[in-house]
Amino acid sequence: MGGDQAHAQDQGGTGRRAVLGAAVLGAGGAVLGLPGTAGAAGNRTAGQAGRGGRGLKSLPKPTVIGHRGASGYRPEHTFGSYELALDLGADVVEAGDLVPTRDGHLVCRHEPEIGGTTDVADHPEFAGRKTTKVLDGVPTTGWFTEDFTLAELKRLRAVERIPANRPHNTLYNGRWEIPTFEEVLRWQDEQTRRRGRQVWIYPETKHPTYFRGLGLGLEERVAKLLRKHGKDGRNSPVILQSFEPTSIQRLQRLVDNPLVVLLSTADSRPWDFVATGDPRTVADLITPKGLREIAGYAQGIGPTLDLVIPRKADGTLAEPTTLVADAHKVGLVLHPYTMRNENPFLPAEFRKGSAADGYGDPFGAFKAYFATGIDGVFTDNADTGVLARADFLAD
Repeated sequence: MGGDQAHAQDQGGTGRRAVLGAAVLGAGGAVLGLPGTAGAAGNRTAGQAGRGGRGLKSLPKPTVIGHRGASGYRPEHTFGSYELALDLGADVVEAGDLVPTRDGHLVCRHEPEIGGTTDVADHPEFAGRKTTKVLDGVPTTGWFTEDFTLAELKRLRAVERIPANRPHNTLYNGRWEIPTFEEVLRWQDEQTRRRGRQVWIYPETKHPTYFRGLGLGLEERVAKLLRKHGKDGRNSPVILQSFEPTSIQRLQRLVDNPLVVLLSTADSRPWDFVATGDPRTVADLITPKGLREIAGYAQGIGPTLDLVIPRKADGTLAEPTTLVADAHKVGLVLHPYTMRNENPFLPAEFRKGSAADGYGDPFGAFKAYFATGIDGVFTDNADTGVLARADFLAD
């Protein structure tokens, strides 16, 4: 899942009890436009806005979503990571975070800056491409996908993004290339045939306002590929997500796929809001009024875990908020992010020791989040999530 507005703050995970799986997807209220957009609903009715959620109800509850694949065990956003997530039992694979190349192709990287996720620094022919850009208001130095053609990016290989937490993953540095979104769509079909079950994916539009300003609009490219592969329908096994509500509104005009609005910390503002002068924060979006508005054009939300259960000053879990109940009341599914096994990412009471790469008690944390009634969980460790779900449903 992904966007660094929130992924930089990934800390835990969530899920949902099966008996709560009857939450209705989609909402019947009028679609409300956001500032800076022209008629968010286009020619679709509010009833149509909820159509894309029908297929979501076929997923197991709580849904285990492989975050960038099985990124707890392999470098993220590689076919090695994606396939391992399926092998470990993930119901859905987040493949991938979509960013464009200079020649307009969509590729799967955590961020457009690829210095931390590829071996680009080891390629002297690309040394001159290193630069500093302002990405959603933050000066960022490195190499950016939009400065490379697809052919050039295919010369690079993926590396582990957080080696201090996952030194074992560095074993696989250099093994896999950067996948394109079209390759992922073909891979999805091949895996569906091979495994004898429908494989679901959960791509994200990354920094869409930034890229639209460069003349590299993401949504139209996503929609074109989905239509080409027959995956733009109401029951499509492709769930689309973004941290920018206007990106989801734009997608809602173009395709019938299930749509999810990602939500970072309560005091943050989606970058499209910043760009258009909309003063609202995420705290405004998770009020009953804000959730009703989201339900007019999306079928779900992907909140950071702390919006579901805040943490106290000492890092332990406080009491759950009303977000789950409030979202379900307007028909929205919740897929919070991100559950990880390593100590630094767990609530304090579930840590064991202080090693940055040591595992704590993720099963205890999963249980706490599942008990809130959420519908699914983004996790870097799909096998842990599957076992935790089995434990929870057996209680």
